[in-house]
Amino acid sequence: MPAGASLENLCVVLVATRNPLNIGAAARAMSNFGCFSLRLVNPYEVAFREARSAVGARNVLERATEHKTLSEAIAGCTLVVGTTALGHRELQHPLKRLEYGGRLIKRHLETGPVALLFGSEKFGLSNEEMSYCHWLMRIPARREHESMNLGQAVAVSLYELVRDSRAVSKAPKPVTLASAGEMDRVTDELMKLLQESGYVHGRTASSSTQKIRRLIRRMGLSARDAEVWLGMIRQIAWKLHTRE
Repeated sequence: MPAGASLENLCVVLVATRNPLNIGAAARAMSNFGCFSLRLVNPYEVAFREARSAVGARNVLERATEHKTLSEAIAGCTLVVGTTALGHRELQHPLKRLEYGGRLIKRHLETGPVALLFGSEKFGLSNEEMSYCHWLMRIPARREHESMNLGQAVAVSLYELVRDSRAVSKAPKPVTLASAGEMDRVTDELMKLLQESGYVHGRTASSSTQKIRRLIRRMGLSARDAEVWLGMIRQIAWKLHTRE
């Protein structure tokens, strides 16, 4: 699946969710990342569609479906992945980190529907619910606090599915750097201002100029930034002169 492609083949399944606000937060995360299929298995609160935290995600909640059993919710999916914080339980499934699991899910989305399961806030997925999964996935977190808020877990998982790992290698738009002459003009105008203000004295002017010149070059100014600096320095100088 190309980076940024639609997650139309992905459904998020929330199992025995207790708090409608968490359902709302999950729905909002889904809307953020372009995933619109939400299925709920025995939600604790029937009034989840009124969740106030689902800002901008009403369409996700309106299309959400409720199911009595997990089997019913995932019936049409060809890959079922459960999420877990691991903890101290003994797992009977392969467990993959989010980065690797995300790549596998993206590949499968090209050919068929995928269900991504999240358990209740209090207990997570039970062993019975995990038995419906092909494998499990975990979000890497420190051992002292492995469990995440439901809405946050959904957001992190979906971000991994839509992020473009190649984006960081794409070259930024070229910036025209200030020329040596432009940097010298900034240095000269600033030195005049510093001398007039008394910051630089005649006997130290030479060494101060060298320091300022090095400072200006370390700033890595673009040509546009150099013009802005010149404009600010000249405006300050003009204002000081008009007060004399």
